Amino acid sequence: MPKETFNTLVVLGPTASGKTRLGVQLAAHLDGEILSADSRQVYRGLDIGSGKDLDEYQADGRAIPYHLIDLVDLKTEFSVFHFQRAFFEVFEALRARKTMPVVVGGTGLYLDAVLRGYHFLEVPENPALRAELDALPGEALLTRLLRLKPSSHNTTDLADRARTFRAIEIAEYEQHHTPEPTPEVRPLILGTLWPRDELRARIALRLKERLEHGLIEEVETLHADGYPWERFDLLGLEYRFVSQFLRGEIRSKNDLRQKLGAAINQFAKRQDTWFRRMERLGQTIHWVPRADIAAALHILQGVS
Repeated sequence: MPKETFNTLVVLGPTASGKTRLGVQLAAHLDGEILSADSRQVYRGLDIGSGKDLDEYQADGRAIPYHLIDLVDLKTEFSVFHFQRAFFEVFEALRARKTMPVVVGGTGLYLDAVLRGYHFLEVPENPALRAELDALPGEALLTRLLRLKPSSHNTTDLADRARTFRAIEIAEYEQHHTPEPTPEVRPLILGTLWPRDELRARIALRLKERLEHGLIEEVETLHADGYPWERFDLLGLEYRFVSQFLRGEIRSKNDLRQKLGAAINQFAKRQDTWFRRMERLGQTIHWVPRADIAAALHILQGVS
């Protein structure tokens, strides 16, 4: 099949929708390699709760190479900027080897950052500027930020002075520096599509299996290794709710399963909302019923 029509295959979908298995099967078909687009799988130690499922990276009797998993430890700040930079480094290496990148994930912001080529700058801290800003009252800081970025809607930047300082620091830097161009990504995007009741059942089954196979113990071990409970609140639903259970804020494993299951279902809906937003912004997503490999291959044949 000619690969000139697209230079990247993307398999996206909500949690528990079978996108990893489908992506691995397609990577085997295309002699490609997997690039994970998951905001938690970049962290070492987040294995069960993040759904790394590394045993799934096998197809046709061989291992399918994967990237962007286990990049950093939990002490490291890892943002969409860091993800985009790591992604394009791998992407260009694969393209140089004439190997098809197969992007698999459900973190909408990460996907959007590489598909639409967000322009980021690595902005160093400016101690002199921060000292100047520290002398200003909050209203003056707001005025200065809005003068630099009139279209700014990120109210979290104004929630505390440190965030405001950083937002102004970035805006000042952008006045005099231009981001490097990003590589051209021409994607063919496949999306896994399930009836809502079937996806709910898959979510419930997967949660049951994870709780039975060490999710709680994983969080206990990470906490014993020195990571504070507050860190888990920022690592997604599984880690947040299990840490609440271990702190006694959720009374029983049954309550944990019910509350966490409901939260994951809400999260899956938000993922779907993000993917539909991608379509409204111009991305074409070919929906694959029940993550069926035959249906996905039929789509590939149609664009060849």
